[in-house]
Amino acid sequence: MSGHSKWATIKRTKAVVDQKRGVVYAKMAREIIVAAKLGGPDPAGNFRLRTAIERAKAEGVPNDNIERAIEKGAGTGGADSVEELTYEGYGPGGVAVLVKCATDNRNRTAGDIRSYFSKYGGNLGDTGCVNWMFKERGELQIDKESNYDEDSLLTAASDAGADDLLTEESEEALVICSSDKMEKVKEAIEKSGHKIISAEVNMSPLSTVSVQDADIAKQLLKLLDVLENHDDVQHVFANFDMDEKLMQEFMSN
Repeated sequence: MSGHSKWATIKRTKAVVDQKRGVVYAKMAREIIVAAKLGGPDPAGNFRLRTAIERAKAEGVPNDNIERAIEKGAGTGGADSVEELTYEGYGPGGVAVLVKCATDNRNRTAGDIRSYFSKYGGNLGDTGCVNWMFKERGELQIDKESNYDEDSLLTAASDAGADDLLTEESEEALVICSSDKMEKVKEAIEKSGHKIISAEVNMSPLSTVSVQDADIAKQLLKLLDVLENHDDVQHVFANFDMDEKLMQEFMSN
């Protein structure tokens, strides 16, 4: 598991605590708006929207908020235009960073993202400068504490077209598949009786940069932290590998 995958797991346990609930709701609403805009307002025929709604409900987003976001995405809710943007650059230690955003003001978002890179020892680059270092893939986190059986999970996921099953984490297993097979894999895992914690299309690094210096690690994690906490940022991906102790130390400060 890459350093950023470990970081994402650590961050997820504190995300709602670190961010005001209103910010969490706003991020999820934007994802729902974009999903409905791109694939239509009917969750039955829009896997991305269906997954976004499931995630929002799991985090306690009120149904009224979800319905309003769907209406805005469908163009009936009077919303400002929300668009998806990707920013690319390098963080401390030469780590490649991808920032996926959903924003109604690209100038504001670009200015903020650029300032964060500059402040924390990185450089915002041109489109395409680091995207080639990542591969899109589906990732499904499975709860190992609830009705978990590795053999049946592996069978269900493999039969549906999954590429790999990683079980090294103590409380979660990770099913990996191509993004176009994620809906089928998710349905198969659910039918097998396993609990899915999250199902997302992520950008997996093709190779990683080892970060061992404590000062560089702190600066890099601070950059990732401020990016992830920005209202317009939906996802941050980076190609680093790092001792988990350094991550835990950063989170405890």
